[in-house]
Amino acid sequence: MTDNQNLLAEQRRALILDEVRRRGGVRVNELTRRLSVSDMTIRRDLDALARQGVLAKVHGGAVPVVEASTHEPGFEAKSVLEPSAKDEIARAAAALVTPGTALALSGGTTTYALARHLLDVPDLTVVTNSVRVADVFHEAGRTGGEARRGAATVVLTGGVRTPSDALVGPVADRAIRSLHFDLLFLGVHGVSAEAGLSTPNLAEAETNTCLVRSARRVVVVADHTKWGTVGLSSFASLDEVDTWVTDGGLSEGVRAEVSEHVPGLVVAGEERA
Repeated sequence: MTDNQNLLAEQRRALILDEVRRRGGVRVNELTRRLSVSDMTIRRDLDALARQGVLAKVHGGAVPVVEASTHEPGFEAKSVLEPSAKDEIARAAAALVTPGTALALSGGTTTYALARHLLDVPDLTVVTNSVRVADVFHEAGRTGGEARRGAATVVLTGGVRTPSDALVGPVADRAIRSLHFDLLFLGVHGVSAEAGLSTPNLAEAETNTCLVRSARRVVVVADHTKWGTVGLSSFASLDEVDTWVTDGGLSEGVRAEVSEHVPGLVVAGEERA
C-alpha cells in the first residue's frame, strides 16, 4: 500500500480493512506511512470502519472483529467492503451471460454490482429476491416513461425483508420452486470446504437452497474475504457449485482446494478458469 495519497476515502478504507484482516491488526503510524495521509485522516477512517462494525479500535490501531455466526451486516455496511473487487467480479460474471437468458440473482452487494453490468444485455428474464437488484433493472428499464426496447423482464419474489434487503421465507420459497432458470448468480456470506456456502440467516438459507435447486447452473460471486467465513446455516456444498467468480486476493493454495470441488474457477482480471 504505497503512493495512495489521492485515494478516495472509500478506497482507502477498503485497503485498511483488507490489511487488518490479512495481518490480524494494524497500527495508526504504519497506515499513515503506507497511505501517505495524516494521522487524523487514519483515525477518522478507523472510526468510520468501527461504526460499521467491521473492525475494532484498540490503543494505537485496530484489529479484526470476530463475528458471531448469527451476525448479519446490513446492505450499507457490506457495500463499502471490497468495492473494487466486487466490481471486477461483477464484470467477469456478466461475461457469462448471453442475450435471452433466464437467470436468477440472489440478494447481496456483489449481485447488486452484477445487475448494473447486465443492463446492456438484451432480452433477459431476471428472477430475484433482492429489492436492490430489482430496483436497478426497474430504473434502467424505462426511458421517458416508456419501456426500453430489450429491457429485462424482472420477477421479484415476495417474502420477508432481511437486513441485506433480500426477500426470504415461505412466500419467496414457493415462488422460486415453481420456476426454472438457466443461470443462478449467488452472493454468499461465507464459503469454506467444510461448511460449503453459508449464511447467518436461517430463512435466507432455505430460500437460497430453493434457488440452487431451481438452477441448471450455479455461479457463486464472492470476493476472497468470504473464504473461511462460516455462517449459522449451510445451504449448499461446494460440489453443488459450477463456477466461482472471485478476485485475485484468493491464494494459490485456496484456489487449488476450491478446484477440487468446483469445476470452474474464474479469477477476475486473470486469464484463469
